Amino acid sequence: MTQAPPFHLAFPVSDLEATRRFYVDVLGCRVGRKADRWIDFDFFGHQISAHLVDEPGAVLPTNPVDGKDVPVRHFGAILEWRAWHALVERLRGLGVAFLIEPHIRFVGEPGEQATLFVVDPSGHALEFKSFQDARQIFAT
Repeated sequence: MTQAPPFHLAFPVSDLEATRRFYVDVLGCRVGRKADRWIDFDFFGHQISAHLVDEPGAVLPTNPVDGKDVPVRHFGAILEWRAWHALVERLRGLGVAFLIEPHIRFVGEPGEQATLFVVDPSGHALEFKSFQDARQIFAT
């Protein structure tokens, strides 16, 4: 598997300072460039840009995935196995509430993975997952 180039994602937020605190203090991201109405983060090697909006978006639907109600709109990162477990411990240590608790999904099936969901201050669902075998990321 070749290393993919970093992706860029821009997303709306209702409070830039609360967003900065969550992505930096909770998730451990580094701040990049910023202005009065946006801020860039180094999101596990990828660039995400939080843009301040005056009206927040609507609540989004979920789909059932392996017995859990997964938010249809979400983003996140695939972490190395040890890094995923370190993030779980970090989040637990900070008292962060999980939208979906850390667990192993698709046990014994192709694509078996560790996963968890949290929500940022603007209500965006974030999924962090990990595979013990990176060849399983796109397994069918």
